[in-house]
Parts: sequence; structure tokens; C-alpha cells
Amino acid sequence: MKKFKFELEKILEYRNYEKKAAEGELAKALAVEAQINAQLEAIALKFVQMNKSMKTSFNFNDIIAQSQHTNLLNYQKEELLKQLAEAKIVTEQKRSVLRECMKKTTALEKLRDKQLEEWKAAVEYEEAELLDEVKNKL
Repeated sequence: MKKFKFELEKILEYRNYEKKAAEGELAKALAVEAQINAQLEAIALKFVQMNKSMKTSFNFNDIIAQSQHTNLLNYQKEELLKQLAEAKIVTEQKRSVLRECMKKTTALEKLRDKQLEEWKAAVEYEEAELLDEVKNKL
């Protein structure tokens, strides 16, 4: 009995390798987004803390310091928002690459599964033919 052999197995293995690599790249891109979002949340917390602490202060130097700190935080926030927009573009590109890899892999897997089913049916047919032949000889 011949063993099943999928002729495109090496290509399927390579496509699976590409898919794993694309998954890794997407994970990295998502991690960058998460890091930027965490930095944005930290800035938001600093705004809240600064506003709470300045409500009770009427010192001119404190007010000037708060204003300068607010400007710095706004600048940092704007820079992070730009980085986040860029990171989202990269993430979407990585997601698109992964989708394409998954399509290619899925197509080959379906072909392999179809060929395996056909091989199994052929093997069962051969076995049935062999059994009939043995029965007829008896």
C-alpha cells in the first residue's frame, strides 16, 4: 500500500513558516500600539494629578510651573498621537500580510485535505477490490 504524499508539502511548510513570521510581526506592531497607548494613559493621569494639586495653589510660581508642565504634556501627547497613527498604519499593513499568508496556507491545506480524501477513497476501493478478488477465488 502506498503512503499518502502531498506533492506540495514543502511549499505548505514554507507558507506556514511565512504565516508564523507574519503573526510575529503583527504581534510586535500591536505591542508598539499598546506601549504608546500606555504612555498616553500615563500623560492623562499626570494631567489629572496636576489639576488636582493646582486647585488649591494660588502661588504665581506654581501657576507658571503648571502652565509650562501642561505645555510639555500637550506636546508629548501630540507626539504620541502621531506615533500612534503611524503605528496603526503599520499594524494594518502587518494584518494585511497575515491575511494574505493565511489565504495561501488555507488554499494549500484544503488542496491537501481533498487529495488525502481522494487517496483514502482509492485505498478503500483497492481494498474492496482485493477482498472481492479473494472471495471469488475461494
